[in-house]
Amino acid sequence: MAGNQPTPMQTDIDESLYSRQLYVLGHDAMRRMAESNLLLVGCKGLGIEIAKNLALAGIKSLTLHDPNPIDIADLSSQFYFTEADVGKNRAEVSCLCLRDLNQYVAIEVNNAPLTHDLLKQFQVVVLPDAPMKTCLDINDFCHAGGVRFLSCQSRGVFGNIFADFGEGFVVHDTNGEPCLSAMISSVTQESPGMVTTLDEVRHGLESGDFVTFTEVQGMTELNNCPPMEIKVTGPYTFTISDTTKMSQYKSGGYVKQVKVPIKVDFKSLRDSIADPEYTISDFAKMDRMPQLLLGFQAIDAFMEQHGHLPLPGNAEHGKQVVAIARELNSKSKEMVDDIDEKLLRQMASNARGDLSPMAAVLGGIAAQEVLKACSGKFSPIKQWFFYDCTEALPDEELPPSEYELKGTRYDGQIAVFGKNVHERIMSSKYFLVGAGAIGCEMLKNWALMGLGCGPGGCVHLTDMDTIEKSNLNRQFLFRPTDIQKLKATTAADAVTRMNPALNVKCYSTRVGPDTEDLFDDDFFEGLDGVCNALDNVQARLYMDQRCVYYQRPLLESGTLGTKGNVQVVVPQVTESYGSSRDPPEKSIPICTLKNFPNAIEHTIQWARDDFEGVFKQSQDDINSYLTMPDYLTTLKKQPGTALTTLEALKENLVTKKPTSFSDCVVWARLRFEELFHNQIKQLLFNFPLDMVTSTGTPFWSAPKRPPAPAVFDADNAMHLDFVTSAANLRAFNYGIAGSRDPAVLKAAIADVMVPEFTPQKGVKIQVTEGEAAEAAASAGGDMDDDYMRRIVGELPTPATLGAFRSAPIEFEKDDDDNFHMDYITACSNLRASNYAIDPSDRHQTKLIAGKIIPAIATTTAMVTGFVCFELYKLTQSKKLEAYKNAFANLALPFCSFSEPVAAPSRKYRDIEWTLWSRIDIDEGDLSLEKFLEVFQKRYELEVSMISCGVSILYSAFMTSKKKLEERLPMKMSELACSIAKMELTPKQKYLIFEVCATDADDEDIETPYVRFKFR
Repeated sequence: MAGNQPTPMQTDIDESLYSRQLYVLGHDAMRRMAESNLLLVGCKGLGIEIAKNLALAGIKSLTLHDPNPIDIADLSSQFYFTEADVGKNRAEVSCLCLRDLNQYVAIEVNNAPLTHDLLKQFQVVVLPDAPMKTCLDINDFCHAGGVRFLSCQSRGVFGNIFADFGEGFVVHDTNGEPCLSAMISSVTQESPGMVTTLDEVRHGLESGDFVTFTEVQGMTELNNCPPMEIKVTGPYTFTISDTTKMSQYKSGGYVKQVKVPIKVDFKSLRDSIADPEYTISDFAKMDRMPQLLLGFQAIDAFMEQHGHLPLPGNAEHGKQVVAIARELNSKSKEMVDDIDEKLLRQMASNARGDLSPMAAVLGGIAAQEVLKACSGKFSPIKQWFFYDCTEALPDEELPPSEYELKGTRYDGQIAVFGKNVHERIMSSKYFLVGAGAIGCEMLKNWALMGLGCGPGGCVHLTDMDTIEKSNLNRQFLFRPTDIQKLKATTAADAVTRMNPALNVKCYSTRVGPDTEDLFDDDFFEGLDGVCNALDNVQARLYMDQRCVYYQRPLLESGTLGTKGNVQVVVPQVTESYGSSRDPPEKSIPICTLKNFPNAIEHTIQWARDDFEGVFKQSQDDINSYLTMPDYLTTLKKQPGTALTTLEALKENLVTKKPTSFSDCVVWARLRFEELFHNQIKQLLFNFPLDMVTSTGTPFWSAPKRPPAPAVFDADNAMHLDFVTSAANLRAFNYGIAGSRDPAVLKAAIADVMVPEFTPQKGVKIQVTEGEAAEAAASAGGDMDDDYMRRIVGELPTPATLGAFRSAPIEFEKDDDDNFHMDYITACSNLRASNYAIDPSDRHQTKLIAGKIIPAIATTTAMVTGFVCFELYKLTQSKKLEAYKNAFANLALPFCSFSEPVAAPSRKYRDIEWTLWSRIDIDEGDLSLEKFLEVFQKRYELEVSMISCGVSILYSAFMTSKKKLEERLPMKMSELACSIAKMELTPKQKYLIFEVCATDADDEDIETPYVRFKFR
């Protein structure tokens, strides 16, 4: 038995480690998790997936129980076992590896008998791949004793999860979505009262939600009322309780959604078998769930009778499982009307299957359910969840010889797909783009599947990033000692320890047009497929274009907190990733951002923009002025920004250039005055609080919030935070040592002379987007050239400043000591206080300002499992209907699978073509004249125009006869170089041309692009 390991006390949450997960679960749920002790019974592939995800998530302790020795077959899905470990205890070996994942989680082994005294020590007990009899016995005790219980099984392409969290289980937040809010335009006095919100944005609420109110004028009884249940009547309306006895509504107010805890009752496993409830995993297979429950029971019964599981491809064993299922069905009040014999025979044949993708899918989902049991965050599975991927099985029935098991680490995969498919996987060549969270999980799956482990097989891996501490929470191949190392090489080293046969070739290079000399024609033509593990749309679109061009399948996936999606792109069959786009993000109107914020998101974006302008852009301008001889000449060509840039240069190099930290403090204190006092007073001077519009309505009515200027107070923590962070950032720009000492800062602040501010007449402040657009269009139109020349004359010449250079600041959200987030948080909250907007803590500000994508390991594991099942199908060249795009949300929980959209086709005569089609011309480096002849002979089309990139190489309407005569005899590659300015690399073989053509009736005909092989 392994003893307790010493672990640091997790008195508070390590935000630098858990930052991305905190945005999924929140602090309260994480604290509840950090107080939970869990028992995991079974350490094979499915068990280790669950354990890995729980360790990364940050529970208090995890106790492993598995007295069995390691078998070579366990290596099919258990990534911590090696061939050298065969014969050792499963739990002991697993424990040593799991401890490296998270220093805050105590992990130990207890292989003592599973007595009631042992079980009651834990909040949650998890049984992966345990026999049904064991599950029933343990669940009986857990259900009666208030211990939350979860079991799951993986059998080839079939899997199940069962959850029992007892009676009265409290769910604190059903979906994890941020609470919604909306501005109110009216509330009626009736029963029920009708609330109408401003019609700028739909309120997004649903019937059954609970809300409260703030800042309502007139009907003040609503303000800070206990949560009220609503009924939605329209996108901008909903009803609440009786408002007839409340005061009459006058104006204003906000409605805010409130999360109200709910209680959920669970049945025991024994009762749930007799009367099952299902969480649907695939709406196309809803009728399968009772069949699958029956099938899993029949396989367990077969094993209990024979002492072993059915053999793969064994027809007799399949018949016996079907017979057992019939008997069980007859004893259970006809669980199903008709036995699906084919499905049950498939389940019997898969019984010995052990696939890493299935372990990843079930392990991700099951681990999230365990976290729900610990935290009450998100809706749990009620109570059975079944998943199958029979579409991935071979289309034809295979002979028993295909399933012959030879005592290797791949037996669990051969038992499902046969030797032929397995050998194809072994010899596959895939390009994995990205070694982050998805990349790490994918590499692990591929190593266990044997992808790239056979003759000719290879995994190409690229990622240019280095490892950061925040990566360790979900990128499980990395350890604290790997921080600042390259992700690609570190991941490759880790995964080859899992399977030394894996052939990985690493690159630390970005994919893009600038690296096409490395990832060239030969590279892509040698691949069997590409798998994206990227976190930005631009790179995804580029890889999608590459895959379409080279006719290679693409496996695309992504996660956002508990949400995950998978798209499979099949050459000549489906649409591509770029065929559909998400709508663009909504931007904040300029006027709202600059003068009329009404939400914390507005003030955070304003603060982020201010940071960029003051500490980055203006400092870049200094260095450009000092290093570019023609900088001022270039600046004059930018009338919209020239004047403000010159004024900033004068301030930064002359009037307010600091020479000491005290100077930086003075600058920061005056900047506070300008931003949070003077600008607000000017705004109120232009638009007084009692101002009315031409229609007679108050100017300061929703969505505008009336502001109030701030009065500086050195004893106000927020005020001092702003000056501290601003002064230190300013000091960094100028290479001056900063200070955090409040005494030093307050002493310098006390000496600052703050001039009295008097609002000025004639200052224009834009109120509408139209006014803002007009002002931007006319910017610089009335520039005072004499004034600008005077500023230039006051600037020191670069020579007089010698070697001085400013240090522009690149925003870095994850360094807690660099003052970046301190400044943005203080700046945002000060502006929020100007407008009486609720402030945001540093954690939430960081999410918005840093555009952080929330992430958790459970979703990543599940998504990569889905991806690998699509890879199995690609290896077998399945038909369209076999492939499945996926979307899942573990918080609800919800899964949806859909057939990929077929590639739309177009037709000319008998020729049908899609986005995958192209015209290949491989007749040497033809002249333009010969190229036109080939097109005419092959397709009976008259070429009217040929373009390469943005340049036109040929047009039938060329006005210059001489130019046409010059080009006709030229080689196509010469034309591309001389006219399109293409730079051909030594290994480049193809050129791409777009062709416009007409038919015999002079009708324009749309054609695919031309891939022209010139060497």
